Amino acid sequence: MRNVLYSIAVIFIISWVISFLEFTIGGLLFLLLVIAVLAIIRRFIRGEF
Repeated sequence: MRNVLYSIAVIFIISWVISFLEFTIGGLLFLLLVIAVLAIIRRFIRGEF
């Protein structure tokens, strides 16, 4: 389950970068980026690298 969440977070970050490069930053995609970053930070805090 942890690897699935990490994979989803990476996919969201990649999608955000692609949309940023296309200059179409949407509010929903930005929200997904924030959630992805929080999920990664939570993993590091728990020590689950």
